[in-house]
Amino acid sequence: MLESNEDQFGIEETLESWVMSKCQDWRDHYDTNYEQKFDEYYRLWRGIYSSEDRNRSSERSEIISPALQQAVESSVAEIEEATFGRGRFFDMKDDLVDADNEDVAYLREKLLEDFKANKIRKGVAECLINAAVFGTGIAEIVLEEVKEMRPASEPIMDGQLQAVGVNISDRTVCKLRPVLPQNFLIDPVAVDVDSALGVAIDEFVPTHAVEQLQEKGVYKNVPFNFAYPDTDLDPDHELTTQPTDKARLTKYYGLVPRHLLENDEDFEEVEQLTDDEEETGFYVEAIVVIANGGTLLKAEKNPYMMQDRPVVAFPWDIVPSRFWGRGVCEKGYNSQKALDAELRARIDALALTVILTNGNPSEILQPFNFGQVSQITFAQAGELQRMVQTATGAIDSVGIGGSVNGESTAAGISMSLGAIIKRHKRTLINFQECFLIPFVSKAAYRYMQFEPELYPVADYKFEVTSSLGIIAREYEVTQLVQLLQTMSPESPLYPALI
Repeated sequence: MLESNEDQFGIEETLESWVMSKCQDWRDHYDTNYEQKFDEYYRLWRGIYSSEDRNRSSERSEIISPALQQAVESSVAEIEEATFGRGRFFDMKDDLVDADNEDVAYLREKLLEDFKANKIRKGVAECLINAAVFGTGIAEIVLEEVKEMRPASEPIMDGQLQAVGVNISDRTVCKLRPVLPQNFLIDPVAVDVDSALGVAIDEFVPTHAVEQLQEKGVYKNVPFNFAYPDTDLDPDHELTTQPTDKARLTKYYGLVPRHLLENDEDFEEVEQLTDDEEETGFYVEAIVVIANGGTLLKAEKNPYMMQDRPVVAFPWDIVPSRFWGRGVCEKGYNSQKALDAELRARIDALALTVILTNGNPSEILQPFNFGQVSQITFAQAGELQRMVQTATGAIDSVGIGGSVNGESTAAGISMSLGAIIKRHKRTLINFQECFLIPFVSKAAYRYMQFEPELYPVADYKFEVTSSLGIIAREYEVTQLVQLLQTMSPESPLYPALI
């Protein structure tokens, strides 16, 4: 492979042009295959009507059934409760040779303390919502330098008085920032973040945020123009007016040609390669930040000690050989559309039975209608709502009864709950292995690298300690109650089970 800085037209290729050409190709692939579907999933979840979602041209009613909204929120609540329902959501293990576990206990509690202070649970919950709606939950692991302030007092005047104030210390903290699918670009042939040539987060950010990072020296102090309006990148496409004081920031994490990175005029100031790092490979793992599609703000070799990418992602349900997963909205899409069509047709028919009249206004008005609306449409709507619950697995207390055997018997409900719990368990395990454990590991490595005084550097293994969700927990309690009914209160095991 030739290391040339010129493209096929003889124009000198730069690092920013190489990155943006890749991002544009990935953007075209996303727009062609996923954009319209994801926008419709978003509208169905929010209950926002659009003329694009009509089922027939003569349709006048704009009602949207809340069945899919209930399915999304119920499924997310179950996974979130199973993960965070009992406080500590991960555990750590040391190697078998080390018999002293005090360092493991300290690091676990320190991580939990920092996660709570930086609202990690809130970020994870938003990623779960995105995964349920769009099929894939994506988040960026962000490092921020903050000033930690703590109330403190110290003696003055030989201990006669106490001075009250605050202690300020500089710290590097790790935060989790959810990313919407329209702001995430990935190599189309990749199935996960690590196997891709690279990934990019392409979004609008406040202009002052970029200027502050330029003042701190994180980004190059170069001027950048205002961003062109692009509603495809905005978080909510349904807003009538969008914010204007913003900059388009493209953050690329992945492989770039080594010669383009080293030819950057500021690269030598940012990164000096040692003799041990002199390699002959064509690609090198790097971080590139570009403003408004053409202004290079940052270009450096991956600075993290584990050489990992600061992005985690998981599919709600796996689609073989594809990065984008299958969410709750996609599972219940057809049933939801049929339910909306049924409800809108019924409402339109009701309008015909009560509105139209004929006759001379000076005489008695006689009602003129097209007959009565059949009651079967109401029953069909209930069955279609049951189909949404069956497709998504998010069956609530109303839909549990009779979902298997047609009757609300104890055996039927038990069989129904068993099937529901198995489906939630699949999603829970997928979420833990693809998202939660990688995030905790990457966050711990970054704290070890940038806060070695607080986090001892060692090779630890992380495990998720999830519990049962609400539905599974209620199922377990029901079985326990049934078991207690078969035992005598005088049995020595009875008080232990209680």
